[in-house]
Amino acid sequence: MNRRNCWICKVCRDGTERPPSNLTVEEVLQWAQSFEKLMATKDGPAVYAAYLKMEHSDENMQFWMACETYKKIASRRSRVSRAKKLYEIYIQPESPREINIDSSTREAIIRNIQEPTQSCFEEAQKVVYMHMERDSYPRFLKSEMYQKLLKTIQSNNNS
Repeated sequence: MNRRNCWICKVCRDGTERPPSNLTVEEVLQWAQSFEKLMATKDGPAVYAAYLKMEHSDENMQFWMACETYKKIASRRSRVSRAKKLYEIYIQPESPREINIDSSTREAIIRNIQEPTQSCFEEAQKVVYMHMERDSYPRFLKSEMYQKLLKTIQSNNNS
């Protein structure tokens, strides 16, 4: 896990570290309002990614974030190179971090990456977002990790 997520593990697993002072009770409570709100906050995606890693399904978040970066690539040459990498890592059957998408979405990507546009992974990204929102997100809200983080922040505010 990268350094950005270290504090998450220390707070949620063993309580040896306090959350960042700029993380508020309001923000953490906002995460429970909707998946969209979780993803729109500064620390929400990092905490959720740490949870997905513990759940062994972090490939979804990695793919979603990689797509967000991919959409910003202006250079055609860079886009072609990155599209091939995304395909090899996440889309290709039996790939290291294969995401769960239907065959028609996979086939559309195979066609699209021949001449990749900024939106050629958009449908797969929507599918992955939906999986995270419907499957992992409800479990995240009930998880010991989220509950412990919320309690820690609430107790820090009260002290």
